[in-house]
Amino acid sequence: MTLSLRQIRYFVATAEAGQVSQAAVNLSISQSAVTTAIKDLEETIGAALFERTPHGMELTGAGRRFLSQAYEILQKVEEATQPSLVSEEVTGTLSIAATYTVIGYFLPFHIERMKRRFPGLSIQLFEMNRESVEEGLLANRYDIAVMLTSNILNPELVAEKLLSSQRRLWVPARHRLLSESQIGLKEVAEEDYIMLTVDEASHSSMKYWSQTPYLPKITLRTSSVEAVRSLVANGQGVAILSDMVHRPWSLEGRRIETISLTDPIPSMDVGLAWKRNAEFSPTMDAVRAYFRRSFSVPE
Repeated sequence: MTLSLRQIRYFVATAEAGQVSQAAVNLSISQSAVTTAIKDLEETIGAALFERTPHGMELTGAGRRFLSQAYEILQKVEEATQPSLVSEEVTGTLSIAATYTVIGYFLPFHIERMKRRFPGLSIQLFEMNRESVEEGLLANRYDIAVMLTSNILNPELVAEKLLSSQRRLWVPARHRLLSESQIGLKEVAEEDYIMLTVDEASHSSMKYWSQTPYLPKITLRTSSVEAVRSLVANGQGVAILSDMVHRPWSLEGRRIETISLTDPIPSMDVGLAWKRNAEFSPTMDAVRAYFRRSFSVPE
């Protein structure tokens, strides 16, 4: 059996996410495709790369050794097939503002990759809410932002979407709704609901709830995604959140399932933002080019 780049990419994504389900979300493919690729890769190499546990995928000794080699392979392929439109010798400092959800669930992986690609680039990272990000960009305190572009309100900012993360219903294992063929907001409204508030999540939720005759039966509002995860897993309510922040296990080791709803639920969009008519520096060009290549955004 021949080793393929697809297998290596799926292996790396799983190693970084620690779970096949999350790797599939990050890659925008099915879980079965990831599972098959890893199985084929293990057969080709002749060694188990992961130990399958109730909480996810843990690298074996062979898996840890192969991960280091996999990074080198992918980096060489990327250098050979995608010559940079900006110099990788770029030097200087770039200030990046980011909102809570982005800095917690999206940005760290890309910061590490950018630092490897642009060793002369010094990145200053700032976390704050949307209003502060927008005000800081307009005041030139930050060069660029990575944020939920679907929340941006100020017309003086330019937004460029990188990815869309679908929102689904979170329920505990063996929940009665898992046996139903179609679930909409009408059925969700009958359940106790845990409302996330961070990054204007509650405001975003109420925008699509307001398009229906139903309202969520909110029993708790919290700014903590981990609190929502634990409460749902322990049967204290349901929630509608994006795939980007979903993990199939709570801190207590209890399972969280997701259900796609029949009602139109807008995605959570993540992307770049900057001041309209801003003059791009070489460091800004480098970071924007990196994200555009990573997410296949047209120039």
